[in-house]
Amino acid sequence: MDFYKLRVHFIGIGGIGVSGLARFLKAQGAIISGSDIMDTSITQALRNEGININIPHNKEVIADKDLIIHSAIIKDSNIEVIESKRLHKQLLSRKEALKILLSKKKVLSICAAHGKSSTSAILAAILPHSGAIIGAISKEFQSNVRVSKDELLVFEADESDKSFLNSNPYKSIVINAEAEHLESYDNDFMKLQDAYLAFMQQSKHVILNMQCQVLQHLYARLKNANFNEVGEITCLYPDNDIRNITYELKDLLPYTTFNLKDLGDFSVYGIGYHNAINASIAILSAIDLLPL
Repeated sequence: MDFYKLRVHFIGIGGIGVSGLARFLKAQGAIISGSDIMDTSITQALRNEGININIPHNKEVIADKDLIIHSAIIKDSNIEVIESKRLHKQLLSRKEALKILLSKKKVLSICAAHGKSSTSAILAAILPHSGAIIGAISKEFQSNVRVSKDELLVFEADESDKSFLNSNPYKSIVINAEAEHLESYDNDFMKLQDAYLAFMQQSKHVILNMQCQVLQHLYARLKNANFNEVGEITCLYPDNDIRNITYELKDLLPYTTFNLKDLGDFSVYGIGYHNAINASIAILSAIDLLPL
């Protein structure tokens, strides 16, 4: 799909994930608008970037739009959704839109119960030439989106609505998995684990934090599925692979310094063992993409 001059309207544009897609498409030449129930710092920032925002939702804005994308929390009863269907507009959920938007990218897709925003931001900082769509505002580029013509895209994926399965992962990067968002999986933790396994099997390279017991079981299942015949698996064993952790101030800013495997010493902004783990996952995800 060619997005240049395409009029795309986002329902629920104030969400961090949907706002990221809006910025991503705007950079590709789409004419973006959006709506939400209330103003936030995100909607104000989007206005400042030239995006027309309606507060609250207004069905009148749908008439001249080519494509409507809505966030996961938007219900069928939303007046803009109803109007989109009445006018037979192309209407996609964020999850459905991802398949189209990410189809031509080599996506470094990061998923986890927690730590994925930090790890996504670290990986995007390590790969400054890559594009990025993350679920937080990066200190590196002061946005949740970085535009790039490079085919690499750092993407913070979401398991809560199964949308990570539509993220076209070139690399599936998983930090941990827990029994949450089970309403999307028939309240069955095994179905969530099956989805993580499917997410891994879509990619060419899987990076796993083996400190997580759930990922230990998924690693065994991945191996049993003969994944190594078609893809590569990289495992981080934090207790063995991360050594000599120290905490220090540099120009009055906190940093965690550590030694990773046989790769050398690294330093990451922030204090804590979890920062060393997140940074290590990011480093192992980038190690074959640029010189050490």
